[in-house]
Amino acid sequence: MSTENTAEASPLVTIRSLLPGLARAEQRVAKVVLENPATVAHRSITEVAEAAGTSETTVTRFCKAIGVGGYPELRIALAADTARTAARTDRDLGGDIGPADDLRQVVGKVAFADARAVEETAEQLNVETLQAVVNAVAGARRVDVYGFGASAFVAFDLQQKLHRIGRTCFAWNDTHIALTSAAVLTGDDVAVGISHTGSTSETVEALRVARDHGATTVALTNFPRSPISEVSDHVLTTAARETTFRSGAMASRIAQLTVIDCLFIGVAQLHVDSAKTALEATYHAVSGHRLGARPDGRRRRETGK
Repeated sequence: MSTENTAEASPLVTIRSLLPGLARAEQRVAKVVLENPATVAHRSITEVAEAAGTSETTVTRFCKAIGVGGYPELRIALAADTARTAARTDRDLGGDIGPADDLRQVVGKVAFADARAVEETAEQLNVETLQAVVNAVAGARRVDVYGFGASAFVAFDLQQKLHRIGRTCFAWNDTHIALTSAAVLTGDDVAVGISHTGSTSETVEALRVARDHGATTVALTNFPRSPISEVSDHVLTTAARETTFRSGAMASRIAQLTVIDCLFIGVAQLHVDSAKTALEATYHAVSGHRLGARPDGRRRRETGK
């Protein structure tokens, strides 16, 4: 299983993704950092420990748990991240949507949060892991995709994209069908499980069955240390923040679709000639079902009659 990021991701993205798996005292340190990272960058380890109601030793353990060597390295990373995001501060509308917000504020906050989900997902996405998944999917006999709830929409999007370039792919959002399909996979196949939390039992179970039958397994999740990673050969991660009124059906789906698009394009590049041919064929297959409208909205003049 590979989860390490090669890109210089924000330490805050890493902290949020690892938060559920941290010890309780370490979670308190994480919340202090997440609430005001710019301030923490200038505070001593003693001050941070006191703010979190814990010890300096716990702060040090927290730093190691999120992949930085120690507290000095964390301060440097936070300071650098603060500098990188300084240009965005005047646009930071805040993630929480309050009941008193008017519709214009809602639009601004939703748009900003979705854009940040895409940007932060791209920043932390491990390109080496993505390339390994691209290679596996491109060479697979067939691809099974498992997604339940909001993740089902993303699973069907991947199926549609791969089918359009001639790759055999099936998306399942029924537990029994997913399990029976996973049971007939082989070492020539790939199984992809999509779960924002990484703890959707149906998705984890389907991937486990697929792996037991030799398939290469891939997880797409926001939390790389979640249960789904234990049954996955490759873990692709998103960086979506969920806040008031923004359940897993919103920001996480945008982030997941970003990764799916990157995966699809990577596979298409490896089969560029056949992909172009297939895309043209599928376009012409449905072109007769489009109304003859011009880009300006006016109907095209019919000829030949």
